[in-house]
Amino acid sequence: MGNLRPSVCIDAVLENLSDTQAIEAVKQVGIGAFEFWGWWDRDLTNLVQEKDAAGLEVSACCTHFVSLTDANRRSEYLEGLQQSIEAASRIGCKTIISQVGDALEGRSRASQHTSLVDGLRAAAPFLEEANVTLVIEPLNLLVNHPGYYLVQSAEAFEIVKAVGSPSVKVVFDIYHQQVSEGNVIHNLVTNIDKIGHFHAAGNPGRNELTRGELNYRQIFKAIQETDYDGYVGLEYWPIEDPLEGLREIRSWFV
Repeated sequence: MGNLRPSVCIDAVLENLSDTQAIEAVKQVGIGAFEFWGWWDRDLTNLVQEKDAAGLEVSACCTHFVSLTDANRRSEYLEGLQQSIEAASRIGCKTIISQVGDALEGRSRASQHTSLVDGLRAAAPFLEEANVTLVIEPLNLLVNHPGYYLVQSAEAFEIVKAVGSPSVKVVFDIYHQQVSEGNVIHNLVTNIDKIGHFHAAGNPGRNELTRGELNYRQIFKAIQETDYDGYVGLEYWPIEDPLEGLREIRSWFV
């Protein structure tokens, strides 16, 4: 049996609160971890003090959004990643989320796929040395991210397999993949060894997990029946009271 644990994306669920207030709210609802997007616009010293005082973990944060599809920007990406690894180490975070960039006009998908693999291979030694996992994120084109390169989970898994490092995996965003391709339980269970993090939101609307067409209780049960040991980031925009919604989701994990 796996060990799936919830984490609150404070930049989404609790976006109207300061980091101090958000950390206290996560503690109040009984969830043991939180995540956020950019570390570079935060006071990391205070964040560490507050998360330690609350007894919480930081499950994930992002690296700089520099294109990996463009080989000409690889050195810029790697420089930003090294900064992100240092920041993650400061806050005790073991997972860094990376977008890969938009599809480039006038260049074949094959060449951009190769650029992604080569860039991640170059990143792997830094990640392995720091004992940090980088997770690349497929996104949907239909609703949220027109022009983005990486959409299908199958290609993301192919990239991870080609890189061949235990420190490079996929963040499987259940909301995005439902919009893009559906069949989420089959796709995630059969590739669980290549997944390092999950995100979750209701579809349609990207609101509470209890809204829409996704049966999250069954999806989480399927994940827990694998050997996955990690977090699912609750990355949604609540319509109703956010703390009550988080308490309800927390009850699913007791």
